[in-house]
Amino acid sequence: MPTSWGLEVAGSLSRLPTTAKVAALTFDACGGKGGSEYDRELIDFLRERSVPATLFVNSRWVDENLPTLRQLAADPLFEIANHGTRHLPLSVSGRAAYGIPGTRDAGEVYDEISGNRAKLTELLGRPPRFFRSGTAYCDDVAARIVTDLGERFASFHVNADGGATFTPEQVRKAMRGVRPGSVVIGHLNHPRGGTAAGIRLAVPELLQQGYTFVRLSDAVKS
Repeated sequence: MPTSWGLEVAGSLSRLPTTAKVAALTFDACGGKGGSEYDRELIDFLRERSVPATLFVNSRWVDENLPTLRQLAADPLFEIANHGTRHLPLSVSGRAAYGIPGTRDAGEVYDEISGNRAKLTELLGRPPRFFRSGTAYCDDVAARIVTDLGERFASFHVNADGGATFTPEQVRKAMRGVRPGSVVIGHLNHPRGGTAAGIRLAVPELLQQGYTFVRLSDAVKS
């Protein structure tokens, strides 16, 4: 039986193992109805400034954006990670987050991880190293299943865009919470939101403060 539930559970990754001014930008692509678009402006800005990021893609988004995924995967700035098969909170008891029912048992946890893991492994030629559930909620038993399947559950320290609901100025303000080792979450599937414009404001400020950005796999070796 799980003993913890939330955005941070035992074994989850929300901070990098460093005290230096290093942070990791991560962006989710959730897929499904209203969630399968592509924020080209955001990605173009990251490329323009040579800022690396880890991109968590859901199986539904992959199916709708296969050429784009292949292009992103071929770019050494970016690392592709697993955002699940059906975009569900990861639970062995059906717990819900934001009104979304989670996986109901260990079997559904396995399916949620392994379905998209198999898809990404076939497309990329190697399995993804990191997993983030839909909503980023997880219990400790489900997190151990993620580990047993060869991935690391990634949470976050800074919520940059409030699930792609923030204005550019709200994104900029949220990003002022970045500290050494912060893992930042945003979204790359809502081009009409404020994420791209807010990141464009915030990243130069952090660079001026001496921060550098890394992919998760650059900072977490095991």
